[in-house]
This record gives sequence, structure tokens and C-alpha cells, in this order.
Amino acid sequence: MLDFRRKTQFLNRLDRLKKNRKEVDLVLWGVPIFLVILSGLLIASTQRQVQYVDWYLHWATSFIGIGFAFAIAKSPIEKITKYLIPIYIFTVLTLLLVKFFGTSAFGAQRWLSLGGLNIQPSEIAKLTSILCLARVLERYQWTGPGKLLPPLIVIFVPWLLVFLQPDLGTSLVFGAVLLIMLYWSGMPIEWGLIVVFGIITALLSSIVPSILIAWIPFMGFLAYRSFPNKNFFSLVIMLLHSVIAFLTPWLWVNGLKDYQRDRITLFLDPGKDPLGGGYHLLQSQIGIGSGGLFGTGLLQGKLTKLSFIPEQHTDFIFSALGEETGFLGTMVVIAAFFLLIIRLLKIAKNARTGFESLVVVGIGTMIMFQVMVNIFMTIGLGPVTGIPLPFMSYGRTALIINFLSLGLCLSVARRAKFASKN
Repeated sequence: MLDFRRKTQFLNRLDRLKKNRKEVDLVLWGVPIFLVILSGLLIASTQRQVQYVDWYLHWATSFIGIGFAFAIAKSPIEKITKYLIPIYIFTVLTLLLVKFFGTSAFGAQRWLSLGGLNIQPSEIAKLTSILCLARVLERYQWTGPGKLLPPLIVIFVPWLLVFLQPDLGTSLVFGAVLLIMLYWSGMPIEWGLIVVFGIITALLSSIVPSILIAWIPFMGFLAYRSFPNKNFFSLVIMLLHSVIAFLTPWLWVNGLKDYQRDRITLFLDPGKDPLGGGYHLLQSQIGIGSGGLFGTGLLQGKLTKLSFIPEQHTDFIFSALGEETGFLGTMVVIAAFFLLIIRLLKIAKNARTGFESLVVVGIGTMIMFQVMVNIFMTIGLGPVTGIPLPFMSYGRTALIINFLSLGLCLSVARRAKFASKN
């Protein structure tokens, strides 16, 4: 009788294990864990000549983040909505504290030192903004352009405080998240194009001003097609783009620091300043190119070993990946990110509520934009912006926030799966 009971208990436990294994999202768990393990080895490779243990701290932080993600995944995401206002206020206060009491490095004041730990509130602000925007937009009806005001106010405060640190790269993430979440909530695509095309207006005003004669009326045409009061808003949009064209040269001189201007322009020709602003880009390109098809092997990169690329364990971790794993290794990592984004889009599509769907879309946009900008930066297709590569660049605050975001997405996926079964 005792043997029968033991056998029954064993079979029940086995059934539970099989059920839990089926519930594990292999992509949402597998991709980040794979990236963290790989990046830990790359970080160790970049620091072979020094006595740092950042690779160990990277893995230890990831272990804590996985614990947070697992706990959040088991909880309904709606529970967080009642705390969004206090969370938003707390986030804004931390950004203000950075302005007055923050720790500076590399010409920017972005960190708060607490008990020997450096915390980056701008990373927290990204996730907080996504949650608050999702709450505002979950039942939105786009009846007119006035509906843009509430989401713009929500995003403007943290964006401004981050921009003033100054942190140009992270401030761009806020803009990308806002546009995609507005579009996902039902905003007419022409409205988004009018906003995005403001960047083109700014570029044209500095490069080929004569084209603005045709470009600005085209903006008015887009407004005429999409806004309710056609004539009025056509004039307003043309006026706004004219103001952008007029102010851009002034902001270029007075609104940006010297190193920010260098970062924006030198990626076009880093050879103009090979020992200064262009040094990072040139060395990164050399490192990636030296990896060839198969790479030199993990912990075997010569340029990585000799620390030719500054801050390689953070913003330029992709260059270490290119040197030590080659073209094939970089393609595997890019494919892993692509698989993760596709999975997040599927979760957003099948989410139970508008709030859950918007949260997942915002998180997916945050990850996708950072991946694109970071990789473009390291291979010379974009300016150096200081945006980390998710789950791979060393940075404890960013890594924890990425895993918290993962936990929210896992919660949405779990509830959607449960709802479909019932």
C-alpha cells in the first residue's frame, strides 16, 4: 500500500513538471538568458588585463532580475495600475535628484549613488513611461488632435529631465516608444508621419534648405488629408515645420554640447578625428571586421584583450561579439533579438486587454529601438549615442529593468493563454 502511494505521488509530481514545462515560454526565457550568458563571457574577455569582475556582477544581477521576472510573471498585470501615479511621481523625483545630487561621468550627470551602488533613474523612467502611457491610451478614441495632449504630457516630463542630464540617446527611446504606442492605440498614421518627418525638416534646414520650399507644403498636404479641420490644421502644421526649420541651426549651436555635435557628425567620416571623437567608431569597425566569418573564438580577441575600444563592456559590447564570434555569431544574436520581438508582437496581438497589449508593444519598441541604434552605432551606420544593447551591455539598472519588463510580458502571455483555454 505504501509503495502504491509513493508511486502515485511520483506520477503526480511528474505530471506537474510536464505541465509547467509546457507553460514555459521558451523564447521569452531562452533568448534573454542566452544573451546574458554570452555577454558575460564577452565582458570577461574585455577585462582580461584588469582586476574587474564585471562579468560576474553581470551574471549575478541577471540572476536577481530573473527572480523578479518570475515573480511578476505569476501576478496579474492589472495589480500595478493602482500604483502607477505614485510610481510616476517617484520616477520624476529621482530624475530631479539626479539633476541636483547625481554622479557625473563622461560629461553627463545620470546616476544616483546609494550605498555604493550607482542607479540610473533614466532606465526606470523608460518602463514607468510605458506603463503610464498604456494606462492613458487603453480606451482612447481618436476624435481629434486634442487627444494628443494627455500622452504628450505624460512623456514630456521624464523626457525633458533625461534630455537635460544630458542623455540624448535615452531621450530618443522615449520618442520611439511614444510614436509606436500612439499608432498601436489607433492614431492615424499620417499624424505619426508628420511628427517623424520633423527630423527630416530639421536635417533639410541644415543641409539643403532650398528643398523646404516643396517639403513644408507636403507636410500641409498630409495634415489636410488626416485632420478634421483641414484648412486650419494644414496651416498650423506648415507653421510648426517652418519653426523647426528656423530653430534647428540655432539649437545645433546653442542646444548641444561639443561632444554631442561630434557624435552626430563624425559617424559620417570618423577619419576626420581618428584620435578623438572618431576613435570609438574606427576601432569598433576594425574589431568587428577582424572577426571575419567565424571569429577569433571566445576570450581570444586580440583587440578586445588589448582594450583598444573604450567602454567595450558597455555600449560597444557588439564589437567584442563581432571580433570573437565573427559574422555568424553576430547573425545569431541579431536573429535571437528578432525572434524575441516577433514573440512580443504576437503576445501584444493576443493580449486580453488594451492596457496589456500596449504595455507589451511599448516594451517591444524599447528593446527593438535600442538594439537597432546600438548595432548601427558600432558598425558605423549611426552616431554614437550611448544606448546600451539590451541584456548584453554591462549596466545593473538597465539589466534589472529589462528583466522586470520581461516579467510583465510573461504575465500578459500567461493570462492570455489561460483565457484562451477557458
